[in-house]
Amino acid sequence: MGGRLTKLRVYNFSKIQTPHPCSGTGQQYYQMTNHLPLRPHDNYCWDVASTKTVSHDGGGDCNGLANMLKYTLTKYNADTKKVFVTGTSSGAMMTNVMCAVYPDLIAAGSGYSGVAAGRLAGSPGSSPTTATPTCADGKINKTPFQWTSVVKSMYPTFNGTYSKIQLWHGTADNFVNYPKLAEEVTECSGVLGSEYTQMMYGDGTRFTAYSAAGVGHTVPVHESVDLKWFGIS
Repeated sequence: MGGRLTKLRVYNFSKIQTPHPCSGTGQQYYQMTNHLPLRPHDNYCWDVASTKTVSHDGGGDCNGLANMLKYTLTKYNADTKKVFVTGTSSGAMMTNVMCAVYPDLIAAGSGYSGVAAGRLAGSPGSSPTTATPTCADGKINKTPFQWTSVVKSMYPTFNGTYSKIQLWHGTADNFVNYPKLAEEVTECSGVLGSEYTQMMYGDGTRFTAYSAAGVGHTVPVHESVDLKWFGIS
């Protein structure tokens, strides 16, 4: 693996932190995302498995990234309500962990090809090749309530609103396999309290669909959503 590097960019006093993929470097991820590199790290994946990194102010990688953000907020007098994190693969795994462990710091996250926060907790490593087989192969199934408990255990004293998040995953992903997206969705829907899953096709302007978890016949009418879809304000 190349040198490990995280990146943070300030957009009009907003902060976007972009952890790089496990097998990549900060320089390479800069070419992919156009986010500027900030400083080098050691030569390994982001730790998303140890107890210290999935614990608020626990001293792990997650804590270090949070400290970077806090430093930047102070140094640039940036907007504390505009702190964002996005990453790919290992960076996406850390994005989910950051949103779970520091919801009072992160406003929103966007993860590409990652796993649910806490998915690899307790594993000897933080990638599909180094995690325990049950974690890596997607053989741990949890309900939304169980996933919510996992997330809340990372910051037990937090009673506020959790970070909003969007997730991306490829159906042909044979490394961080596609079913892990369903786990992320289950976790986020539990934490954020949503029983509806919106499926957007194309750019979402011509076709969207909603799956209502646990809802029988029929789904309640959502008048405000209908009017917005019809272009009626």
